[in-house]
Amino acid sequence: MHEFLVKRFCMSIENTLKVIGFGFPRTGTMSLKHALEMLGLGPCYHMIEVFHRPADAAFWLDAWQKQATDASFNSIDWGSVFREFQSTTDCPASGFWKPLLNEYPDASYILTERDPEAWYTSFHNTVFQAMIQPEKSADEYRDVQVMAKTLILDGLFEGRFAEKKFAIEKLQDYSRQIRMAVPSDRLLVMDISEGWKPLCQFLGLQIPTEKFPCSNTQQDFQNRLASGRMTDLSGS
Repeated sequence: MHEFLVKRFCMSIENTLKVIGFGFPRTGTMSLKHALEMLGLGPCYHMIEVFHRPADAAFWLDAWQKQATDASFNSIDWGSVFREFQSTTDCPASGFWKPLLNEYPDASYILTERDPEAWYTSFHNTVFQAMIQPEKSADEYRDVQVMAKTLILDGLFEGRFAEKKFAIEKLQDYSRQIRMAVPSDRLLVMDISEGWKPLCQFLGLQIPTEKFPCSNTQQDFQNRLASGRMTDLSGS
């Protein structure tokens, strides 16, 4: 596709993110994570990684505070959390799209979108339930839940996610901001149901023979939440 893409994919990981997904949780972010890893752009950072690396929760809370006070974003050490990763999708990273756009100007950006009504129902029945029922979380993951609630429910949704109209408007406004801020030739807006074609065309990569991943359905999430298997939880 673009020459800069070819050059970038030939680089070593070396503290740089090549692909950044800005989609909200439950817009297909886990499926995108797996797709990017299948394309050789892994490992991909996702909320699930924070459950595997619970110490990262403190980084994200600190970054959230710094983002609110440092307009230049220079005080956030992104390399410390993304050092082992070539890509990222989902929250917590998607809640920092402005500083990430500033820090990684040569990355490719993907905005996953979904029918707003379907998105709200899925988010309400999965991520929202996981964050308002901390008693179901093992002690080792309690800090992760606190971080997620602070960034997502209290931050992105201003404590008003339960107001459906408000939450959907926030989602749509977020998408509009991304579309306006990211150069069109560097941004792919996709519905995850579109599969490999738009993603591979955008990245200039061949379409794999394997089926496009469909990961972490609403039922999968609910089953894992009920069983307490928090390391398997994430926003899809």
